[in-house]
Amino acid sequence: MPRFVLLRHECPSNYPRPSHWDLLLEAGDALKAWSLLEPPDASLAQSAEMLPDHRSMYLDYEGAVSGGRGSVTRWDDGTYELTSGAFEDAARSLFVLIRGKRLRGGYSLEPSGDGKFIFRSH
Repeated sequence: MPRFVLLRHECPSNYPRPSHWDLLLEAGDALKAWSLLEPPDASLAQSAEMLPDHRSMYLDYEGAVSGGRGSVTRWDDGTYELTSGAFEDAARSLFVLIRGKRLRGGYSLEPSGDGKFIFRSH
């Protein structure tokens, strides 16, 4: 079963992005990645920005991020199952069943345009 991790990414005050959460889903040798501005909450839908693929080392990593981009700490981790959609088709919704310590259940990433998605619990 593929793994996922949700990292809290604390960015320095002079960094162009605010601190956020990185949702990383294992897909072969890489991690598909989305940035969330708020921690996931089962009752709220929120915007998620698709990021470039991350290295699989982030499944187990906590600490400083290279290039002065701050640091990451694990907020949740576990396994997931892609139940609908495909990573290769960013124009379609993805549905995943997440089995984490904090996140449990069905979640979707629904495209809303310009690399943005809506992340919500089902």
